[in-house]
Amino acid sequence: METAYFISLAVLAVLFALGVIVSRNTVHSALSMVAMLFCVAMLYLSLSAEFLAVVQITVYAGAIMVLFLFVITMLTPTREEGPNRLVNRLPVAVLLAMAFLVGVSLMIAQTPTAATTATATVTAQATGSGNLVAIGGELFTRYLLPFELTSLLLLVAMVAALVLGKRRV
Repeated sequence: METAYFISLAVLAVLFALGVIVSRNTVHSALSMVAMLFCVAMLYLSLSAEFLAVVQITVYAGAIMVLFLFVITMLTPTREEGPNRLVNRLPVAVLLAMAFLVGVSLMIAQTPTAATTATATVTAQATGSGNLVAIGGELFTRYLLPFELTSLLLLVAMVAALVLGKRRV
């Protein structure tokens, strides 16, 4: 069952990654990247890395992709959409909904029982080796400088995007 879950998520992630590359519309490409990041977050969940999954969704699929979409819409000239732009999208929507339902059903089927979860939680608390504690310790000791440089780089990129956007207006 775990193999089927992994293969289905891996195939979806690869398909969405290909959608990022081959899409002619930049907004569609960014939305494919969001879907691919969600697939990666689900793979993190299957590895019992809950913190990484939440960070993946919050930081990358949330904040960074909103920034990308903001920059794309600011720098891309607008073009009018036709009234029949959603006519041929129904088969794709049905296929994606079915894939989502299969993924959710596989995830529900693999959800551990309450007794197993409680035992794992008590064990992690007793040993003090929680996932969050280890990541926080490494992030704010060994990797503090790269973390701060990354945030500075993102700030510079956002200011540059605003400057480039103002020039075109």
